[in-house]
Amino acid sequence: MTTTWLDLPADSPYGIHNLPYGVFTAPDQPGRRRIGVRIGDLVLDAGAAARAVGSPSVLLDADSLNPLMAAGRPTWTAVRAALTSWLSDEAHRPEIGRCLHDLAGVELHLPFEVADYVDFYASEHHATNLGRIFRPGTEPLTPNWKHLPIGYHGRAGTVVVSGTPVVRPHGQRKAPADPAPSFGPSRRLDIEAEVGFVVGTPTALGTRVGLADFREHVFGVLLLNDWSARDIQAWEYVPLGPFLGKSFATSVSPWVVPLDALEQARVAPPARDVEPLPYLDDRDGEPWGLDLAMEVALNGETVSRPPFASMYWTAAQQLAHMTVNGASLRTGDLYASGTVSGPEPATRGALIELTWNGEQPVKLADGTTRTFLENGDEVTITATAPGPDGSRIGFGEVTGRVVP
Repeated sequence: MTTTWLDLPADSPYGIHNLPYGVFTAPDQPGRRRIGVRIGDLVLDAGAAARAVGSPSVLLDADSLNPLMAAGRPTWTAVRAALTSWLSDEAHRPEIGRCLHDLAGVELHLPFEVADYVDFYASEHHATNLGRIFRPGTEPLTPNWKHLPIGYHGRAGTVVVSGTPVVRPHGQRKAPADPAPSFGPSRRLDIEAEVGFVVGTPTALGTRVGLADFREHVFGVLLLNDWSARDIQAWEYVPLGPFLGKSFATSVSPWVVPLDALEQARVAPPARDVEPLPYLDDRDGEPWGLDLAMEVALNGETVSRPPFASMYWTAAQQLAHMTVNGASLRTGDLYASGTVSGPEPATRGALIELTWNGEQPVKLADGTTRTFLENGDEVTITATAPGPDGSRIGFGEVTGRVVP
């Protein structure tokens, strides 16, 4: 078992087996963004560490993760091995120790430049709940749902790092009984607790990425909240799907957990009752379901615990489908799982489900209730996954506060 010379709690979710990547600034150079690696409640200046051991790296000295992500899997493996060595070999303590910063004293930034953004709809429980809410008395899933991972192309420019305020969006709203649409701030602002996947290695236009090539292209995993203005979306989405109701903000956690840190978290996806087409058939391949335990907190109070292992479509299938038409990948592409929801009411990953479209308000400990988000509300999503030897892998958090 690999251990670190740092004095970390035995149950730290940010131990030597995790080492998530981020980008930070520190008080000594507030204008200079640096690649950081989290261990415990410390952040390692990766570029400074490489120089300190006599192995300077232009990739680790960059101001975002994009150059490292573009370098490809052999480089990712080599860099992770070097970081592990620096933080586990006692001989490196003197020089590496000087490259560590207290997490509380640094500012975290969006860790990579987002190229394109795609959001999927991969939870059968979530899709079934929404089908029952909006199409009562009919089959809740659309005819295509179990044949392909449904998704839409979002807006990369409004992906923001955790902690960025979320301004309540304006737009057209029309309830079913209204004679005409009105304009104003969204009255039904919601969250979507999701998991995001960050693409490193690009592809050429006209190239498909098969299921077996998933790990060659995906650099890491983060947490994501795809905020939704349900009233704006309900009026606009027929016939072309989400637009302004989704494009105003997507929050992501500041830490990207390397795919290699999640080997013990891999599980088989749920049993499927419709045989997928060959390019999506993963029955004889590597399982890419992930056993992430997520929590959603509203104003500090846990309101849901969505289980990511229950997702019907895996990230490998989503990547295969996203490129099956020849669409190219770019370094920094981000694609998200869609709302993560489980089979029980307390495992639903959006307020529209938790409150059953506002009919069953969530009761909070302070005596207040919520149907949808009010100004000043703060939502925090966290997650952990199984790691080696009974450890847990932490994903940090993605937090956003609603402002008028």
